[in-house]
Amino acid sequence: MMHHFNVIVERDSAGYYVASVPSLPGCHTQAKSLDELMERIREAIELCLEVQGDMPEPLDFVGIQRISIAV
Repeated sequence: MMHHFNVIVERDSAGYYVASVPSLPGCHTQAKSLDELMERIREAIELCLEVQGDMPEPLDFVGIQRISIAV
């Protein structure tokens, strides 16, 4: 059975891509290239599911919004 997960991808100040999966708390990874990042996040998802045991409730993707705050 195929399951689908939303993955958030960002880039840090050192140029690394960082991926996280909102429906799996603690499921994140980083890599220098997007190709490597996608391989790593698939592996991270599989490991998180193995440890968690239960499938998380699916979340519908709505969108991403950037918010600016002066500090």
